[in-house]
Amino acid sequence: MQKRIHITGKNFAIIIIVVLAIIAGITAFFRIDTTGRKGSGLGPEFSYDLDTYREIDPDLILYEEIKKFSTGLRETRAIAAGRGDNQNIYVAGDSVIVKFSPDGKKLSEIQLENPPRCLTVGENDTIYVGTKNYMVVYNNEGKRLSQWEHLGPNAYLTSIAIEKKHVFAADAGNRIIHHLDITGNLINRIGAKDPSRNIPGFVIPSPYFDIAITADGLLRATNPGKHRIEAYTFGGDFEFSWGRPSLAIEAFCGCCNPVNFALLPDGNFVTCEKGLTRVKIFDAEGNFIGVVAGPQQFIEHEKVCNEKTANRTAVGLDVAVDKQGRILILDSCLKEVRIFIRKKEPVTIQP
Repeated sequence: MQKRIHITGKNFAIIIIVVLAIIAGITAFFRIDTTGRKGSGLGPEFSYDLDTYREIDPDLILYEEIKKFSTGLRETRAIAAGRGDNQNIYVAGDSVIVKFSPDGKKLSEIQLENPPRCLTVGENDTIYVGTKNYMVVYNNEGKRLSQWEHLGPNAYLTSIAIEKKHVFAADAGNRIIHHLDITGNLINRIGAKDPSRNIPGFVIPSPYFDIAITADGLLRATNPGKHRIEAYTFGGDFEFSWGRPSLAIEAFCGCCNPVNFALLPDGNFVTCEKGLTRVKIFDAEGNFIGVVAGPQQFIEHEKVCNEKTANRTAVGLDVAVDKQGRILILDSCLKEVRIFIRKKEPVTIQP
């Protein structure tokens, strides 16, 4: 004999809440913008008049541009500098990795099976390339050494960092960092929101999610939706963060910045912002030091970006630092590399 199920008003309300929660979750998943073409998604109340912030005090600009060169690519994604005695510059784009000399002369290409999203150069000039959801390893002559397992259908790799036998891959699609060994085996995942461990979780509105390993042995990662850089142990413990949202020169502006960063030989950080295009220097504790280049140095970049994206979103710069401390900026709107060197020390403000 079948029992009749009696649904009370209270039970019905619970069912409705559960159904709405499931629908909200599905909707949120499909609204993830892995291309950045949808813009910030913020309403008009978050629109700012940026003109007053485009002029930067010349005393704050510590670097000068000494060279720029075209990559010759239709689409560029990432830039990396060689390690040790290898002073070459590597640019990922189209379905190739292009190797340039320090002065911008094209040396060679590595043909790839799929478009690259990120890259880094490791020990012995080994090149680690991230596609959308897996990594491939090449030697410096372009021979493929290995291809690692896929990291899932929702993965969207945006940055790679290496320290001896540890490899980290930033995944903007899943909003986590994959921690792998040197052969590609998963060790753990870092950054998933966990209040019990005081882990805030990454807010990644668009596919900009950068990582690096600092001299103190910590993994640093951008959390662009929170306008800061965070520090984690290799075991995944959240240590500290720095950065705050503001249009002020010593902070990070817009919906989601910084988009990318690199480390200088002295341990300072080079950060890149999109929207209001600024490249700046901070020390290891997050104290503002000065400016590499500001909006006035990126007028053509912003013009071309706006034309290509119909004013809906901005294309972020990527950045690397070579052994000499030169700052290498990849402009993916103009498909060119710009090289900056230090021209003066920061201005000391007397109390």
